[in-house]
Amino acid sequence: MDPQIRVLVVDDDEPHAQAVAESLERVGYDCVVAGTGREGLRLIEEQDFDIVLTDLIMDDVGGMDVLAKAKRELPDAEVVILTGHNTAKAAVLAMQAGATTYLTKPLDIVELRMVADKVSQSQRLARTNQELRKQLNERFGFEGVIGNSPLMHSVVERLRQIAPTSATVLITGESGTGKELVAKALHNNSPRRSKPFVALNCAALSENILESELFGHIKGAFTGADRERKGWFEHANGGTMFLDEVGDIPLSTQVKLLRVLESGEIVRVGTNEPIKVNVRLISATNREMKGAINSGGFRQDLYHRLKVVSVHLPPLRSRREDITLLTDYFLKQFTASHDKVVTSISPAARKALMSHSWPGNVRELKNSIESMVVVDYDGVLDLDDLPEELLPSAPGSVDPEAGSGGHLVGRPLEEVEKYYIAETLKLTEGNREEAAKLLGIGERTLYRKIKEYGIG
Repeated sequence: MDPQIRVLVVDDDEPHAQAVAESLERVGYDCVVAGTGREGLRLIEEQDFDIVLTDLIMDDVGGMDVLAKAKRELPDAEVVILTGHNTAKAAVLAMQAGATTYLTKPLDIVELRMVADKVSQSQRLARTNQELRKQLNERFGFEGVIGNSPLMHSVVERLRQIAPTSATVLITGESGTGKELVAKALHNNSPRRSKPFVALNCAALSENILESELFGHIKGAFTGADRERKGWFEHANGGTMFLDEVGDIPLSTQVKLLRVLESGEIVRVGTNEPIKVNVRLISATNREMKGAINSGGFRQDLYHRLKVVSVHLPPLRSRREDITLLTDYFLKQFTASHDKVVTSISPAARKALMSHSWPGNVRELKNSIESMVVVDYDGVLDLDDLPEELLPSAPGSVDPEAGSGGHLVGRPLEEVEKYYIAETLKLTEGNREEAAKLLGIGERTLYRKIKEYGIG
């Protein structure tokens, strides 16, 4: 038994509560007893528990109140209701309100321990998943927002700060930089994570369809509206709405979106009846918004409501030191999904990836690695697997050696080696691990060469 599983027993029949706690402590649980419902509420506020066992009927505060408090304060905890035979129907109602299960009194000790063990298994699984997520975050960033560059470290730190809040967020950056991924990461690390996450591309819909998608409509609101329909704001109630390409929203819809942000109410198309919604809004754009505001294409008041907090995602060409990390991540992902065996990427292919300008950013890199994995036949990704536009001679490639290095013809090999090591370090912005991969040598060999040649 995991000694870290903490159990709160809430029962105003104190001898019974102590007996329950002692029977669980004997098999390794860490138990705390609350002799009244009110004390149970206080302990839930002040401490963390994995399991809450609460009597349903108590003199001061009932088990339904304890259940509601636990679901608010300890959303990951499992709640088990203790009830008499004559209140079994109420126990079923408690399960509908979020309780995991119920036990009838007088308790069977064997059954109690079996239920506790089953519930604690789900707790340990959840903890394992949290630990794995933590390890991934420590290595890769934040919920799959991958990068070890200083620019991405700053982005990840900002995401950690704003995720637990309900502030509206505006994400800016070029197409393909991962704006929707960031929006999902913010949602998944917020108190709203158990509620819906809804994403909508505003540029892909006409004005009338966009309003109906956002706010819903009543039957007969327009031609073809043959039934009432909820909008995505209602569907996302309690959760997060992500509006991609928000800069493309028509002015008439901007007015209605501003009303949602100011009043927390939406109005379906075809009616004037407001409907309350509680939605965190995250939006994104690749447009230069100040220009759109100055030209009258976007409302300034809406812009300021959207960007209570802003996050800018840098283009991939500005964080080249992340290309190797992203490449290896996508390689592992696509070899698994396509059931391929790829053991490595050649130094020449890595150099081509590092040299490309990546106008499509992370999305383009991801698609390129998938293409290379799919067409590969020998287990090594090489130049013959590269998409045509990534070949060193293709437009958009940035070969740091083009037009240089000719002066080394006929020079000693040590001088040639020193030159190319120095140039590769420049290409990787000093990242020695990536430079070693590009050069096709071990890191220790590279360190020795750097020291030997006095490369700064």
